Amino acid sequence: MTGTRDVLVSACVDGVVTLTINRPAARNALRHQTMGDLADAIEAADADASVRCVVLAGNAKAFAAGADIAEMLELDGPALVQHPRTIAWQRIWATGCPMIAAVEGVAFGGGHELVLSCDIAIAGEAARFGQPEITLGWMPGAGGTQRLARSAGKSMTMQMVLTGDPIDAPTALRVGIVSEIVPAGGALERATAIARRIALHPRAATRLARQAVLNAFETPLSDGVRAEQAAFRALASSDERNARMRAFLHRAAPPPGEPSTE
Repeated sequence: MTGTRDVLVSACVDGVVTLTINRPAARNALRHQTMGDLADAIEAADADASVRCVVLAGNAKAFAAGADIAEMLELDGPALVQHPRTIAWQRIWATGCPMIAAVEGVAFGGGHELVLSCDIAIAGEAARFGQPEITLGWMPGAGGTQRLARSAGKSMTMQMVLTGDPIDAPTALRVGIVSEIVPAGGALERATAIARRIALHPRAATRLARQAVLNAFETPLSDGVRAEQAAFRALASSDERNARMRAFLHRAAPPPGEPSTE
């Protein structure tokens, strides 16, 4: 492991890098330093051609329990406009690399928004998810109201945001916040297995396909379809796509590390 005190960075193995939030005494609260370190690590992975997928993890008790309240109390509205914390979130959202959250324990506030910022989320059976900002007279501010509504729908989002009450892993699965539940302690292993499966595929294809899916949540249908068609055409000129299609047609062995089509 390398990285900083707040974020541990694994070596790239099979195209996968794991970033572990490392503030166990604070339940992995996302202080300003943590957010900057996460943005740095995600950008570095995104720029590394050998990295095909990133896994974000915490520990058994907390993925991340939210922002550091003492730090947030010191910031007023104008200070937040161009604060490094705000910029860090924008840097994380700008990544083109697929990201998977491995969630054990609590994912509250900014921690839940970090889960929602990932493309896939795997939950240990004891995981809990929440946006408790309303209990402090505040509200989600890192996409929580928007990404949660796109996953869980209006009623559940309103309930979570307006009451501050958390939900358990089965509820998170039912409303689409996570895609799978595994036994407690198994989220990282399962997330890594999925990441390695993604990493088997061409980097350009996974990144363009990821963006096309995200467009479904960010653009009108007609614009999203046009963007999908543009990406589809771009990949038609890909040497790697053409090599794989020819191999399929000739029943040739796939490239090293690839699953067989038989």
